Amino acid sequence: MDCQGGKQNLKVTEITDSEFRKMVLIGSKKLNKNAEFINSLNVFPVPDGDTGTNMSLSFASGAKYVGEANSSDVGDLTASLAKGLLMGARGNSGVILSQIFRGFYKSTEKKKTLTAKDLADALTSGVEYAYKAVMKPTEGTILTVSRKAASAANKKATETKDTVAVMEAAYEAAKKALAETPSLLPVLKEVGVVDSGGQGLTFVYEGFFDALSGNKTAEAEEMHQPNAVEMDEMVNAAHHKSVQSQLNTSDIHYGYCTEIMVRLGAGRLVDRKFDYDTFREYLNGFGDSLLVVADDEIIKVHVHTEHPGKVLAYGQHFGSLIKVKVDNMRLQHETILEHDQEETLQEAEEESSDNGYGVIAIAAGNGIGQLFKSLGVTHVLNGGQTMNPSTQDIVDAINKTRAEKIILLPNNKNIFLAAQQAAEVVEIPVAVIKSKTIAQGMTAMLAFNPEASIDENAKSMTNDLTSVISGQVTVSVRDTTIDGKNIKKDDYIGIVDGKIKVTDSDRKNTAIMMLKEMVDDDKEIVTIIYGQDGTKQEAEEIKAAILGIDEDLEVEIHEGDQPVYPYLISVE
Repeated sequence: MDCQGGKQNLKVTEITDSEFRKMVLIGSKKLNKNAEFINSLNVFPVPDGDTGTNMSLSFASGAKYVGEANSSDVGDLTASLAKGLLMGARGNSGVILSQIFRGFYKSTEKKKTLTAKDLADALTSGVEYAYKAVMKPTEGTILTVSRKAASAANKKATETKDTVAVMEAAYEAAKKALAETPSLLPVLKEVGVVDSGGQGLTFVYEGFFDALSGNKTAEAEEMHQPNAVEMDEMVNAAHHKSVQSQLNTSDIHYGYCTEIMVRLGAGRLVDRKFDYDTFREYLNGFGDSLLVVADDEIIKVHVHTEHPGKVLAYGQHFGSLIKVKVDNMRLQHETILEHDQEETLQEAEEESSDNGYGVIAIAAGNGIGQLFKSLGVTHVLNGGQTMNPSTQDIVDAINKTRAEKIILLPNNKNIFLAAQQAAEVVEIPVAVIKSKTIAQGMTAMLAFNPEASIDENAKSMTNDLTSVISGQVTVSVRDTTIDGKNIKKDDYIGIVDGKIKVTDSDRKNTAIMMLKEMVDDDKEIVTIIYGQDGTKQEAEEIKAAILGIDEDLEVEIHEGDQPVYPYLISVE
């Protein structure tokens, strides 16, 4: 510790296992705390901005693996971080983040501690692995932020042996590069946001710097350091929302999601001194998914229980309740599952087809799952917008098929990298068909030939992806301007093959206007799939309107039960 002019400047010439564990923990907490903000940076104003959620869950998985590691060698801990990130990676942002720290691990795997140069080299190695992971690297993204941060770290490492100074240089360069992303990607400038993935990485590097520098903000944010079991609960709690539709209501043993915040020492009923371990152990008998975080003034509790009143009463022994939230999860879940026969989706066949093929489609909604199965899909993995499955989820689905070879349909471009990563982890041949939409996935299935080789199927199914035009109707979550269109919050928008084509305050009008953009004299078939927020009656009205324009079109209507998008419409 150096003292100059009354100001303390912490210097760390060697990063030990203790410092590295703290770096990972605070980096994870930074992502978790700011996940919703990162989500809000989504370029499209649709309710599926999930970069923050994906990065947070991915890094939390890495942090969990580090928490379970017993080694005192930093190289072993970076290996655990890389493994956890690999298996927990969700969405393209999560996969790229996993590759950054795979490169970090490759550079440090034989190190007991890290010097300033080791740290700079590791950040550089991370950049190299991240760029290799992306087929067509785009500047103005997380890649640019990682590269410029590593460059600054390397420059600083030639001037000092202080790892704090090197990490500070990386963090400051990341912030500067992040601010410049709109000048590199015109769409970011038009919408008025910075790159969401780059923002996520900047939060991680901020956490690393705070941990090394002894930043008081970091100490306050750290609060209680979770053990491996608690970190697992953090992952489960964060993922709770996205797996609601993967459960049956009868599986919910504890029906009330209960959250309280207690101000320690305040209140008339205080009669006990707070001890974290005693407090947590007592509440652990009340239910599951328990998470307790505390500092010197506040306790935050999250638990699933049958007795929310007892949780509140117990908290009052230690202080005053300053926040109380109780949700009936069974009631919420019954609403979610009103049209969802979950067993059909989740109780997938344990046997592959006679020719050894397993065909996995990733999709949300019972109706869509049934449509895929009618086309020859053997297994449906629940996922899609707002709930991208992790690499581990996809690996588990592949293993569950017991097949000799796999055709995998992501049906969402944000799942491509996780799908490819899963394909590389398993021991059987897997062909990832890069279907960007549900419509593309269904069209690809029409080209599937169970008698053909996996390579032949991959080629023919991929070739058919462009034969369909995909349209999606959803609602705007904010005011914005994109592609020259002024979009208001709560207006409906029509997206055709990834571009916003129309916007209107009326849902049905939006669907009809979007369809007009999609059909021409060469098109013959229109398929309308209505979701949880659409209706069959409205779908029939949309059908009537489009037949009024071209009576020769063949229009099919299906119930999909999908979230986020009231209508998925394809034209062929």
